[in-house]
Amino acid sequence: MKEIVLAAGCFWGVEAYFMKINGITETKVGYANGDTETPSYEEVKTGTTNHAEVCYIKYDEEIIKLEEILKHFWRIIDPTIKDRQGPDVGSQYRTGIYYIEQEDKEMILKTKKEEQLKYKDPIVTEVEPLKQFYLAEEYHQRYLEKNPGGYCHINLDF
Repeated sequence: MKEIVLAAGCFWGVEAYFMKINGITETKVGYANGDTETPSYEEVKTGTTNHAEVCYIKYDEEIIKLEEILKHFWRIIDPTIKDRQGPDVGSQYRTGIYYIEQEDKEMILKTKKEEQLKYKDPIVTEVEPLKQFYLAEEYHQRYLEKNPGGYCHINLDF
């Protein structure tokens, strides 16, 4: 199994979207690459922790490749907007790809370069190694399964 961590705005919809993809074996939402240890949602939503809301993804590379996961990622974000996706505003809603294995960086940068061709404005999506991941509170895990009418800025149909 391989792993990647993606920031694409509010993590509820990101998790719901990626859970639907064949080959993804596990998802969990949390906070990554910030400045504080064990942050809570209440802290992260203030924008003072520098954490991004993220979705951790574990996938079976025999079924789905990282390049395909990244195609889905680029499809659900506007990579040219800093610190916002949909109506959600703040550094916690920035876009980012946080890799665990150094060998994944080349593929990530390749897809970012290809994606840039679609935009006049520069892509501001972060590409960084995962520094840390803190699991979000239980009520955030699979939130849209628990709350079918809950908020989501992503079109979950594909």
